[in-house]
Amino acid sequence: MKKIKYIVLFFAAFCFFACNDEEDVDLVEEVIVEELPELTTGSADFSTYVSIGNSLTAGYTDGALFQAGQINSLPNLLSQKFALAGGGNFTQPLMNDNFGGLAVAGDRIPGFDPRLVFGGAGPVPLETVIGPVTVTTDIALNNPTGPFNNLGVPGAKSFHLLAPGYGNLANLSLGLANPYFVRMTGTTPDISVLESAMAQSPTFFSLWIGNNDVLGYALSGGDGSDPITPVSGAPGVGFDGTYGALIATLTSGGAKGVVANIPNVTSIPHFTTVPHNPLDPTNESFGSLIPTLNGIFGQLNQVYDFLGAPERKIEFSETAASEVVIRDETLTDLSAQITGVLNASPTFPAFVQTFGLPAEAAPLVATLLGNTYGQTREATEDDLFVLSSSSIIGTVNTESVAALMGQGLSQELAGQFSVEGITLPLADKWVLIPSEQEEIANATASFNSIIASTASQAGLALVDANALMDQLANGGITSGEFTLTANLVTGSAFSLDGVHPTARGYALIANEFMKAIDATYGSNFEASGNFVNVGDYPTNYSPTLQ
Repeated sequence: MKKIKYIVLFFAAFCFFACNDEEDVDLVEEVIVEELPELTTGSADFSTYVSIGNSLTAGYTDGALFQAGQINSLPNLLSQKFALAGGGNFTQPLMNDNFGGLAVAGDRIPGFDPRLVFGGAGPVPLETVIGPVTVTTDIALNNPTGPFNNLGVPGAKSFHLLAPGYGNLANLSLGLANPYFVRMTGTTPDISVLESAMAQSPTFFSLWIGNNDVLGYALSGGDGSDPITPVSGAPGVGFDGTYGALIATLTSGGAKGVVANIPNVTSIPHFTTVPHNPLDPTNESFGSLIPTLNGIFGQLNQVYDFLGAPERKIEFSETAASEVVIRDETLTDLSAQITGVLNASPTFPAFVQTFGLPAEAAPLVATLLGNTYGQTREATEDDLFVLSSSSIIGTVNTESVAALMGQGLSQELAGQFSVEGITLPLADKWVLIPSEQEEIANATASFNSIIASTASQAGLALVDANALMDQLANGGITSGEFTLTANLVTGSAFSLDGVHPTARGYALIANEFMKAIDATYGSNFEASGNFVNVGDYPTNYSPTLQ
């Protein structure tokens, strides 16, 4: 297939008829035709292409999986280019609508909600804009028929690709199945993702896996509820054993392929958008309380000084943005010491009375303050906050209110001491402290080393997604007339969930995959002019898209 590139040159022909005559200018257009080479595949065979991975492979965007996102998914864009070079059909397990969200037997599955949309100031749930919608993709009633070339399973970690029963509806209530994969397994509910791929005898594959092996830990603020996958271990346990088994199996029939490594997840807008100092003194609901808050924390700050921990002081500025208060589990727990110092203070009972409590409540309040502020500090610019914390900071934690009322405080007073990030330190799940970021960085580096060495030994093309992320986060990447950055909403590369690419971002990544394929297998997608034009793809989807 030949492409023609037109280069248009303009020049002026000047004709002078007399020294006093006006200058006549004729614009002449010359067209130079540059013939691009035909598209060639090199040593790659794209006749049966299968793509394996997680949400980045599925086409997940704006916090959900929906038809438009799937149509603009990374592997679907690649398959369209592969089709120009002998590639066959590429089938995807399309959702039933453009709302997103999943249901089972008519009931919505919690946590699998419709997509986000732009609400004018930032991301908001679709239903806050257009009202309630009916989620029509039901994993018990209307699953599509495979086999599927796109085996991207949102939420999948590396070892999930080997797990039998990961797509069995009966395992869903046990937490052993993924509803997205349930949609793909059909009459073979216990088949694994890898087995589904191999059943199609692929001639070429793409594998992008491992992101969730660290991302789950990051998204949960490193609170331990979603641990990082062990670096070493047998297949299905450790990353090295699992990744080795995946590559060995995928290449066992002679298939060639392209793999991608793991970007530095702490550089994505999900962790870089919310500042460490979002408390604005010009906000009346906060600014008017600053003198009172500083009076309360002034008592606690004296205790910190006495205990030799002045770095833990809490003070809010009346003229500049203030830092939120966080719990830092790496700090020495001073709960007992704080309680002891307050109980020993002869002036503390009088301080307690300023809250409308009797002096006899001093021991109770001392214990509450000790337990609340024993491992706390103000945030610094080295802390990273999950995107969802923006809707939590400054709100009243109702569970904390109930607990404090159970200790004898009035509802009003309990509410005053339950304001997230101000009087109630933000819990671990909302913030990644430096030590947690270091854990993520170390695991990412180890996983990427395994991916690189395994790909090299197997002769596979490798996409350095980590380097791509660094470029997006540090100045951006220009493709054609567009520059993409890692800024939320305005950067064009990342969708409204701050984690997954926009359609334009996926188009940019597709070109990187083709670059790697060209370099490894001798194809010429780039030289033949067959890269994706990123400007053809949107950066957001309208709320009216159904």
